[in-house]
Formats: sequence, structure tokens, C-alpha cells
Amino acid sequence: MAQRRLTDFFARRRPTPCGSVPPRAKPIWRTPSPSKCAPSTPVSAPGSSRKRARPLAEPARGDAAPPARRRLRLPAAEISDPSPPAPGKKTKKAKAAGSHSVSRQRHPAAQEDPIPSKVTFSELKSCLQRAKELGARVQELRASAEDVGESSMPKVEENPTEPCGEKALPAYQRFHALAQPGPPGLVLPYKYQVLAEMFRSMDTIVGMLYNRSETATFTKIKQGVQDMMRKRFEEHNVGQIKTVYPTCYRFRQERNIPTFKDSVKRSDYQLTVEPLLDQEAGGTVAPQLTASRLLQRRQVFSHNLVERVREYHRTFLASLNPPMVVPEDQLTRWHPRFNVDEVPDIEPAELPQPPITEKLATAQEVLARARSIMSPKMEKALNDLALRTAQPSSPGSPSPAQPVTPPATLSSALKGVSQSLLERIRAKEAQKQLAQMTRRPEQEQRLQRLQRLPELARVLRNIFVSERKPALPMEVACARMVGSYCTAMSHGEMEKHVKLLSELLPDWVSLHHIRTDTYVKLDKAAELAGITEQLARLTQAEESL
Repeated sequence: MAQRRLTDFFARRRPTPCGSVPPRAKPIWRTPSPSKCAPSTPVSAPGSSRKRARPLAEPARGDAAPPARRRLRLPAAEISDPSPPAPGKKTKKAKAAGSHSVSRQRHPAAQEDPIPSKVTFSELKSCLQRAKELGARVQELRASAEDVGESSMPKVEENPTEPCGEKALPAYQRFHALAQPGPPGLVLPYKYQVLAEMFRSMDTIVGMLYNRSETATFTKIKQGVQDMMRKRFEEHNVGQIKTVYPTCYRFRQERNIPTFKDSVKRSDYQLTVEPLLDQEAGGTVAPQLTASRLLQRRQVFSHNLVERVREYHRTFLASLNPPMVVPEDQLTRWHPRFNVDEVPDIEPAELPQPPITEKLATAQEVLARARSIMSPKMEKALNDLALRTAQPSSPGSPSPAQPVTPPATLSSALKGVSQSLLERIRAKEAQKQLAQMTRRPEQEQRLQRLQRLPELARVLRNIFVSERKPALPMEVACARMVGSYCTAMSHGEMEKHVKLLSELLPDWVSLHHIRTDTYVKLDKAAELAGITEQLARLTQAEESL
């Protein structure tokens, strides 16, 4: 086998005339897909390097041995061009043409201009029209809902106009009555409870100063109350306390009281507070403000606050349609629609003010004082000066016209409904609310248990079905019911529910006392739907009482 010479490579490398060698098609270089991992010829990005990749060697023909070096395959454009440009002097036109052709191959669809279709515009037009119709419909529904709410919610009293700079109260003050723990009752609004706490702190400090024969001034009381409550305590709070409990303190303006402070002079007037106590019969010693007296005064103050809220509640009940009258001794809670936290604030009473020393500020006052020591010419000159400097009195402003209240009209939602039907519905609702306001705490607790009985009856029947026993001990049944009920409940409370269930439905659930144990027996053949319906009727009858 003859070995080829090295010079044969250069002979084959030399280009041939165009007519003798058919042109080859330029291969398309593409980026290999990551999903296709088959070995292929490495491809370089256009314009990134001048080095061309070598194709795989062709298989040997016949018995000829493969050449020592692989033959370089050149593109057809370079073979046909006898004088290729020097590397490093590539023109800008060639680069631009190459990049344009590559981008045309990679993004053929990007050159097409998007043509807006008529269907898109028509759909957009219909969507806008539909949105306008929905917006108009929402506005109509909102207006009708506001009319219904205004007609069904009577107002207690028109609140005075609030100042422009006053901010809205926070939620924990506006909904303070709803967040109170325990069963509902005659709950005081938040501002009244704060005032009651201020009175308790003030009475404590006044009692300490009074018992050691020390004059209680407002400056001392203010500092002590603010330290105890961590809230501001001003003179208008003292005026509110005087409004609620007028016979609690005696207020005076006095001076020559030692203050031991540089900011307050001894000759200045100060507001002093003295508690009013009942003198014991036959007693010669001054009464002391003891703990029992403090507790009694605190109870009187709280009772006065409740009485003030009762007055607003009575006014609210009279404004309902139809009006309601509840005996005061039977009232156990406020009306459901009576907003306790929005009752008006307490108007502060007038406190003694320090005497005002007379000061001469105008020419007429000076003339009146020095009339006796003036000459007639000086008096005439001062009179002329007073007339020139006197401002003309402003004309009396006309009294504001009273707003005319429009006649009461039915809302648009109640048009077409007979007046007799509305009156019957309102009377029934008023009767239900009256029963709710006069319900005792024991009745309220029994009603809450009755409302839980339908669900507890279902749970108890499932327990007997799963146990496959005719009777179960009370402890076992209550323990299973506590674990199966949706709300956390104690064992003793669950036992009270079972006893109430046996009291209302003795034919379905019965209790048997054997020695020291109590057993629960249940009729599993009874229909659960009928039992639930019977309990619902009993609950409804209890609510109407």
C-alpha cells in the first residue's frame, strides 16, 4: 500500500476552475437542540470566529487507505471565489448581510406586520358597553340599598355637628359594648367607663388627702390621677363628674395655699376639692373617707351613669315604629339596634373660676374712673376720642331658619306592600325585641342550651349506634359527646345538656339512677328528623316567651 506524499494535500487544496467542479450547497448551521444529544458537527456562531469546523471524514473507497490528514471541505462560495478576502479585512457589508440572513432564518414570522382584525374591535366595543351597563346597575342597587337602610334604622337623636378637625373614634371605642365578655346586659359606653375609672382614682386621692387633713387642690389630684390611669385628666373631666354626681364634692377657689412649687405662687387662686360626707348622729369627730364609703360612692356614680344611658334608650324606643315601652325594673339589656357607644358625651358642669381683677382697657373705662378728677375740657376731648374709636355695632344676624323635615315616605323597596302587613310585621318584631330585652340571665342561658340540643341529639345517637349498647354511663356518654362536639365544652356543662334533653324528650332519652351511677338510655328506633324538628319547635316557643 503506497503512502501518499505530503505535497498531494496542497495539490488538492488548490482551487480548480469553476466549470470542472460542480458547486456545493452551503450547509445551514443551526444551534443544536438540548433534547437531541446525538453527536454532530460542532457549529460556531456566525461572526464569532474565523475558524471553520471540520466535517467528519468520509469512509474509505475500495481498498485505498485513508489519507494521513483529513481533507478540509470548504463552502461552495469560497471555492468559487478565487480571491477570498484576507482574514481581518472583512467588510461591513458582508457582516450586515450575514446578520440579516441569520435573523431572517431564525425569525421568519417577525417580519410580518400585525394586521388588526375587525372582530377584535367589535368585541372590545361590546365589552365596554357591557361594563357601562353593569356599572349603572350597581349604582341603582346601591342607591336602593341605602334607601332601605335609612328607612329601617331610626335615629336616636341628631348628634350635634362635630368640629372639622375632630378625627373619628377608633374601633375599640366605637364597638366597645359588642366586645364585652359574658352575657349581654346594661353595658356602659367606653367614654362612660373611662369617666367612672377617673372618678374612682380621683375619689381615692381626695380621700387620702382629706384623711390626713391636707387641702386637696386640682394640681395634686391631676398628677395622681394621671399616674394611676396613664390618661389625661383635665378640668372638664372634673366638670363631667360634677354633672353626674353633683353632691359628691364641694369646689372652691382659694389662695394662700402652700404649693412648694416655683411655677405656682402662693397668692394665686387654686381650685380646691372637698368631699361631702354625711355627719354621723351624735358624732363629734370629723367623718373619715373610709373604704366602705369609697365603695358606696362608686356604686352611686355607676348607677347615675346607667340612668343617663336609660334616658337615651327610652328616647330611642319612643322613636321606633311602633313605639315600645319597657318597664325599667324589667329591662335587662339594651335594644339590639340601640348603639350604646354613640350616645352623646356628658356636658361638663361649671366650676368656680378665680375672681377677675378689673383692668382698664378702653378710653370709656378710663373716663368713667377718672371723671371726678378731670377738667371739663379734658373730659370733652376724651368723649370725642371714644366716639371716634368706637366700632359700629354689627347688625343683628338673622336667626337661622329651621330645617324643614320632609314628610315620612315609604322607601322604593316597600312600594306595593300593604300597610296592614307592614304594621303586623313591625308589631311582631317589636314583641320579639321586647321579650329579648326583658329576658333574665337564667332564661338566656337556658335558651342557649336549647339552641345546641339538635346537634347534641345527633351526636348522642351516633355514639349509641357505634357502641351497640342499650345504655351507657353518664360519664362515658358525656366524655364521648365532649370529644365529638364542634365547640369546646366542659364535662359538667355537657351533663346539664343531657339532663335538659331527657327533660324535654323523656320518651327518647331517659336517665336511670342505679346505686351511685347514672345511666343514659336512648331509643335508637326513633326518627332523628322528627326529634330535631320537635326540638326546633320547643326552642322557638321558648324564644317567643
